[in-house]
Amino acid sequence: MIDLVRTSAVPANLMQAAARGALSVPSDEMVEILVYLATHNKVFGQLARMTLAGWDEKSCLQIAANPQAPQEVLDYWTANDNLRPKLLPALLENPSISEPKLLLMASDGSREVVSAMGQSARIKSLPAVMEALAANPNSTNAEAAALKAQADVATKEGAATESGDGAAGSIAEDPAHDQELNAFLAEHAKELAFEGEKPFQAIGGIYEFEHSSSEPNDPGVNPHSAESAAAAEEPVASGAASNAAATPASKPNPAKKAHLSAEAERGSSLQKISKLDVKGRIQLAMKGNKEERSILIRDSTKLVALAVLESGKITDGEVEKFASQKNVLEAVLRQIPMKRRFAKNYNVVRNLVANPRTPLDISLGLMKNILTADLRNLASNKEVSDTIRKLALKMFKQKTETKKSSG
Repeated sequence: MIDLVRTSAVPANLMQAAARGALSVPSDEMVEILVYLATHNKVFGQLARMTLAGWDEKSCLQIAANPQAPQEVLDYWTANDNLRPKLLPALLENPSISEPKLLLMASDGSREVVSAMGQSARIKSLPAVMEALAANPNSTNAEAAALKAQADVATKEGAATESGDGAAGSIAEDPAHDQELNAFLAEHAKELAFEGEKPFQAIGGIYEFEHSSSEPNDPGVNPHSAESAAAAEEPVASGAASNAAATPASKPNPAKKAHLSAEAERGSSLQKISKLDVKGRIQLAMKGNKEERSILIRDSTKLVALAVLESGKITDGEVEKFASQKNVLEAVLRQIPMKRRFAKNYNVVRNLVANPRTPLDISLGLMKNILTADLRNLASNKEVSDTIRKLALKMFKQKTETKKSSG
C-alpha cells in the first residue's frame, strides 16, 4: 500500500482515509503511510500530522525501538516539531538513529530532549554528543558540568583502549579471527593469486614514515625511490650499531623492547612487514596491532589495505585518522563508509568529506550528514573540489535560513 501511496496511485477518498489512519493495514505500515503523507502531501499532510500525534502510544513505542523501522519514520519522530517525549527513550537507544542525528538533537533540543538524552545509556557512551548536550542552552549549569565530566571520562576510556591496543602486540591465535581471515582470503582468492608475491610498497613512500606530517619533505628526495627508502631506514640501523659499540659488555635486556621509542617501534614494524608476502600482510592487517595497521593501511596492494578495515581490533579513532589521510588508496576511502559502524561516526564522515582524495560520489553522498559549522568550513576549504565547496555553501545557507525562519 505504501508504494501505491507514494506513486499517487490511489483515489482521493482512499488517500483521505489513509490520512485519518483508517486503512486496514498493519500498524507499522499505517504509521509509515501517515509519515509519508505528513511530509510530502500538501492536501492531506495536516490531517496526517494530527493523526500521527494521537496514534496509539504502545505501537509507536514498538516502532521507535525497532532498528528495522523505516528511516523516514524515525527521522520524523526525531524532528523538533514532531517529538513525542514518551518515545524519546526508545528512539535514543535505537542504533538506526545515527550519531550525526543525535548531535543535532543534542545541540538544539528542547528541555525535554536534554532531560531524556542525559539519562540515555547510549548517549553516555558518545563523548561528542555529551559535549553538544552540555553546550545546549536548555541544559542547567549542573547538568552541563556533569555532562562535560562524563564526556571527559568516556574520551579517556576510549584513548586508554586505543593505547592498550597499540601496546598489546599481535593477538593470540583465535578461532574466530582465523575464521574471519579465511573468509576474507576465500572471497578474494583470485586477486590473491594474482598479487601473492607483490612486495610491500607504501603509498607516498617509506620516507614519510620517518617524519611527522608537519615537516615538509626534502624537495631533493624522491620518496618513492629505493634510495630514499634506504636513507629513511639508515638512522635506525646506525643508531642501533652505535649503541652496541658504546656498550660492548652489556647483556641483552629482554624487557627493553617494551620501552622502544615510537620511531624505533615503527622501524621494527616496517622491517617485519617488508619481509611478508601479500597473504602474510593480510593476516597481519587483520590480527596485528595498531602500529602495524597504521602502516598497512598505506599498502599499495588493495587487498592488504582493505584487510585493515576488517580487523576486529580496529578502533573508531584509527578510522577517523584513516578517513583524513591523503596517502591511502581511494579504495580505502570508498570502503570506510560502506561499513555501518564507521558510517555512523560523525568524525569519520566529516573527515571523508573534507579529504580531497575521497571519490566525489562518496563525498556528495555524505554531505547531507554534515553539520552547519562544518559546512561553513568546507565552503572555504580550497583543497576540496569546487563541486563540494559550492554544495557546502548552498547547504550552509539553506540550514542557516531554516534556523532563522524557525526561530
